[in-house]
Amino acid sequence: MGSERDGIFAGNDPVAISARWLEEATASEPEDPNAIAIATVDEGGLPNVRMVLLKEIEVGAGSGDGAFVFYTNFEGTKGQELAANPKAAFVMHWKSLRRQVRVRGLVERVSDEQADAYYNSRSLQSRLGAWASDQSRPLESRSALMAKVARVTATKGPMPARPPHWGGFRIRPVEIELWADGAFRLHDRFRFTRPDCAAENWDVARLNP
Repeated sequence: MGSERDGIFAGNDPVAISARWLEEATASEPEDPNAIAIATVDEGGLPNVRMVLLKEIEVGAGSGDGAFVFYTNFEGTKGQELAANPKAAFVMHWKSLRRQVRVRGLVERVSDEQADAYYNSRSLQSRLGAWASDQSRPLESRSALMAKVARVTATKGPMPARPPHWGGFRIRPVEIELWADGAFRLHDRFRFTRPDCAAENWDVARLNP
């Protein structure tokens, strides 16, 4: 099967292949090449899905080290659902490349140090917005939100610390599917699976389109 995975599918680490694809998409996709649709489930098992921005693909020395990182408000719906059930799935699709990556895995928080470093790299407006927004909760009006931003700006100053309710999640994959568009809808699909998110070796299967 190795020879079938030459070209864009070459390699034994699907996290590294995903990172390579994202780098290609960054040069060709007109808007947000790192956008992902991420799914969580509520306490009743009903799924929720929304778009977020993937901020890092961690490619480690071994294939067991790889992970996908995004940031959010821990008190919003997605944060609460991940705290209660730390599992997630997402899809990243690029129309320009006619490819997609599907990931399923276990979720953990990134360290405070890593979250601080990313938070401090954001624009001041985004850092203040993290303080001002009570994510996912009812909002009286946009003017009420902007008034809160103004209050936060006055009190937090130009170097606000990261809010304790805001940080990063790391998705450590147990399944990754790499998909590329094929002629006559005969797409190429390879599914990589492993028994747990620390295993070094992946099993690979070609799937029907």
